[in-house]
Amino acid sequence: MWNKLVFSHFGTTAEKAFGSYTVENAIPWYTIMFVIACLLTFFLVWLFKGKLSEDDPTHGQLTLEAGFLTLKDMVVNVIGEDGFKYFPVVATFGVLILVSNLMGMVPLFLAPTGSVNVTFALGITSFVYFNYAGIRENGLWGYIAHFAGPKLPWYMIPITALIFGIEIVSTSIRPLTLGVRLFANMFADEQISSQIANLAPPYTQILVPIFLMPLAVFVAFVQTLVFTLLSMIYISLVVSHDHGHEEHADAHGETAAAHA
Repeated sequence: MWNKLVFSHFGTTAEKAFGSYTVENAIPWYTIMFVIACLLTFFLVWLFKGKLSEDDPTHGQLTLEAGFLTLKDMVVNVIGEDGFKYFPVVATFGVLILVSNLMGMVPLFLAPTGSVNVTFALGITSFVYFNYAGIRENGLWGYIAHFAGPKLPWYMIPITALIFGIEIVSTSIRPLTLGVRLFANMFADEQISSQIANLAPPYTQILVPIFLMPLAVFVAFVQTLVFTLLSMIYISLVVSHDHGHEEHADAHGETAAAHA
């Protein structure tokens, strides 16, 4: 079909343009699944939204409103009163990752977050955004200076330098920790479910998934919450102007990481 409709107009074929089809040059499964997840996200939001109405809202609209208000409260509580301007990016992370996680429970689909390539891409995206937010909020020099911690007397310069180095390292590995945490949990969930379902086929392949599905849904929601919450915390740490708020957000971060 591609040869007939597209490549024939240029006097060539897909094989001549890209080489013969092999495993090496095929589009990876996780790329296809992630594109499908993006399309599903748009479709599901549109489907739930329906025809917006204040007087007679649909069940889908009420569901979206409940999710919106919950996430909005989280953003404001973690980042601060001005944190709502970061809501669109945080909400995009939340909805897209949730859809990606739940795709693994649908026949013929795989969870794209079960690939480290996708989770690292999401982690890098979060990393780029919270650094951008910090630079926009504080200016380049102010953002770099915040890595040095509170202002100390001149004779404590070695301590300031040590704090600066530790903060740079800890910030630099955040994409790695975000990506590995999400990938490891989703990959482990799929592998465990698959191994248990294949213990005594075909009986376990039919009955076991039914009992494991609530646990899989729970893991999908928890991992979405962890990634989204940590992204909010990282934003709060770079845009916060008061040290107390940073300590509060950092404590939330440690607690979320421990639970994850």
